[in-house]
This record gives sequence, C-alpha cells and structure tokens, in this order.
Amino acid sequence: MTPAVILACVGAYFALLLAIAWRTGRGADTAGYYLGNKASPWYIVAFGMISDTLSGVTFISVPGSVGANQFSYLQMVFGYVLGYVAIALVLLPLYYRLELTSIYGYLGQRFGPRAQKTGAAFFLISRTLGAAARLYLAAGVFQTFVFDQWHVPFALTVAVMILLMLAYTYRGGIKTLVWTDTLQSAFLLLGVGLSLVALWRGLGLDWDGLVSTLQDSPHAQIFFWDWKDPKFFWKQFLSGAFIAVVMTGLDQNSMQKSLSCRTLGEAQKNIFWFSGVIVLVNFLFLALGALLYAYAQSQGVAVPEKTDQFFPLLAFQHLGTFAAVVFVLGLTAATFSSADSVLTTLTTSFCLDIAHDNRRSEAERTRLRHRAHIGFAVLLLLVILVFQAVSSRAVIDLVLKLATFTYGPLLGLFALGLFTRCPVNDRLAPLACVLAPVICWVVERNAAAWFGGYKFGYELLLVNGALTAALLYGFTRLTGTASETEMAQRQ
Repeated sequence: MTPAVILACVGAYFALLLAIAWRTGRGADTAGYYLGNKASPWYIVAFGMISDTLSGVTFISVPGSVGANQFSYLQMVFGYVLGYVAIALVLLPLYYRLELTSIYGYLGQRFGPRAQKTGAAFFLISRTLGAAARLYLAAGVFQTFVFDQWHVPFALTVAVMILLMLAYTYRGGIKTLVWTDTLQSAFLLLGVGLSLVALWRGLGLDWDGLVSTLQDSPHAQIFFWDWKDPKFFWKQFLSGAFIAVVMTGLDQNSMQKSLSCRTLGEAQKNIFWFSGVIVLVNFLFLALGALLYAYAQSQGVAVPEKTDQFFPLLAFQHLGTFAAVVFVLGLTAATFSSADSVLTTLTTSFCLDIAHDNRRSEAERTRLRHRAHIGFAVLLLLVILVFQAVSSRAVIDLVLKLATFTYGPLLGLFALGLFTRCPVNDRLAPLACVLAPVICWVVERNAAAWFGGYKFGYELLLVNGALTAALLYGFTRLTGTASETEMAQRQ
C-alpha cells in the first residue's frame, strides 16, 4: 500500500468529520460547547464512548502486548465493569444533583477552592500526558509508513494532526464531539472486525480452525494466580475497577459527555450499556493479537522489538491492501476520538476550575475558551515531541502507569469527600496531593527489596489514593480544620 493511498484514506475520513462538525457546530454557544445544551441522546453517547475509551493505544498496543502478557489484560477489563457500575450508582447521581459542568466543582463545594484547583490540575496533567501518549503512538505509525518516505519531519506530522483536530472541535465542543465520536466508534469496530477477517483469510482457516487456533494459542491464558506477579488476577481486577473509576468517573474528559445527557436515568443507561460492550470489544482486540502472532509464525515474519509496530507491520506489508485500508481507518478513528475530546475537556476544566469563567460575560467566556483551546493544542504538540525523545516502552503500559501516579490524588480527594464527613485544611490540599505520588514512586522503586520480591502493578493507584486521603486527614488533625459554618456551606 503506497503512502499516497494511506493519505487519501485519512483525508476522506477527515472530510466526513469536518462535515459533521459544520452541521453540529453552527450557532454553538458556551452551553453547547460545554454540555451540548443537555440534549445528547444516551445511546449516541454510549456508542461514542467506545472509541473515546479504547483509543489508538488499544488498537495497536493491546494486540501487540499479547506476546508478553497473554490475555491478562482481560482481567483488568472485568474490573472495569465493576468500576462502571460504581460510577453509574454513586458518582453520576452526585454530579446531576449538584448540576455540575466540571466535576471538580464538587471538590470546591466539599473542601474549598484550593482542593478544586488541585483536582483540576491533576486532571489537566493526566489527560495531557495520556492524550500525548496516544497521539504519539498514532503519529509514529503514520510517520514510519508514510511520511518518512517523503522526508517529512515528525514535528510537522504531529502539528498537522493537531490542526485537523482543531478544525472540527474549535467551535462546537461537546455538541460536535458526541456525533463525531459516533462515526469514529463505527470505524473503530469496523477496523477490528475486518482485521480479524483479513487474518482469518490469511491463515486459511474455517470457523472450527479459527476457534481451535485461539484455544490452543500459547498467548491465550487469561487468569494468573501468582501473587508476586504483576499479572496476578486480584491485582489486575481491583486495579481495573479503580482505574475505571478514576479514569472515567473522576475524569472530566469522560464524564462531560455523560453529563450532556438529558437526565440522570439516561446517563446511567449509557454507562450500563457501555460496560457490557467494552468486555466484548476488548476480547476482540486480544483475539486479534493472538491471530497476529499465529500468522507471523506461519509466515516466518519476525516480531519487531517494539510490539506497538507489530500490527501495522503486518497490515501494511503482509496482509494486502484490504487489511491496510482497514487498519488506517480503524487507527485514525481510535486515535482521534480520544485525542480530540481532550482539547475540549481540558479547555472546560481550565476555564471553569482554574480561570472561573462563569464570572465573566458571554463574549469574554468565548474569547477565553478559544485561547485555552488553542493553547492546549500547542501544549499537546510540545509534550508529544518530548515523548518522541524519551519514550521506549509499550504505550499501553505508559498510559496506565501514568494513571497510577496522577489519578491517585483524585481518588483520595473524592473518596474522602464521598465516604467521610472529615473536614480538610484546604490550604494544605495541594501539598498532600503532591507528596502522595512522590512517596509512591519511592516505594515502587524499592518494593522488591523492602517486601520480599513483591512487584507493584496498577494496584499502586489504590496505595496512592489511600495515602493522599491519609495525608489530607493527618494535615488537618495537625493544623486545625475549617469552621463548622464553612463546612456546613460546603456540604
């Protein structure tokens, strides 16, 4: 498949996105940008969340990681379901009752303005790094198989991708993204489904042969029971539940679309349906990975050292034009669905939680929103270029590892607020939220020596959250609390 054909496919795809953006973004005001005027159909939001949650990381890294981790990722996905149930039954009712646009407004009401700004700051850091990792992955694929052949610099490749995202998110915000995500979910599912068909045909199997190939694959083990292994079931399951809570329920990027539904009942229905679909879709990605390794073995294809390049290598160079076109469209849909919404939600949180733009006139709010939107696009470009210089590991591991450090303080803040009546010294909230990840980093690096060979997996997120809550409580006990009147006003 030639670079020109790949670029033509991507260009046609973006033409569709721009058409949707033009249609949905007309006349979009602040309410439309932030919450789609509270008119988003729940089933459209649920379907769009598939591509928003999975992203290009899942599309490339999960199949490639099967060689080293087998199907262990599915243990974490089972945990996701438990986390989504908690979001639907605990967090969404809170957000709707308080009529929040930014979910970190809850921290301001419960603890004070510094806690709100701290929570928003950790979200801004987390999502900026996560979106940069996802775009870095996709840009790397396009750079390797398209733009390197035309001697286009990587920085220019990334800049053009971000400009394209700006083109269809700048005006409409959530009002546009709810519908563009629907298109992108359709292409993502089409991409994984047709990729499976291409491998099925490439291996020359009938249905029974396909099933037996998956069952007999050395990469198909799901459950792991060695408690010292990072793939231990309970580590993965519980980590998955809490990662779902923090990366969806405590994440403005994920919740903003759910909050755009008409009612709480519709938003809950959206989460429940999505939690069932996500298990099936992730299983398909893992099955795709097993078939990729089976195909490579049958054809004598060497697995690249960077497994993120494995799927694109086979799609572009071994499986034919059909598979290459499918891969390009699927990767484009998966990557841009998660990354484009980040520009909108980072802008939302910055404007509401940091700049407090609700105190300004509509014209001032619009100007601030546009400047922040462009500013985050530039920041995203800079972070991706840093990733290019330093990253050498599978991006799926990188994104989830970042989450254990940057989402832990959010988990601690919300848990303390929701499940206790403990007041917090708002002035010291930023210090507690910074100290906890630093301590966790030190503990992780020395865990094997301190705990008899134990290795932390993503359960470090739980430790981080618990430590944040303990520090918040301890600082308050040592320095005093807010007055009873202030606390009553924040409840």
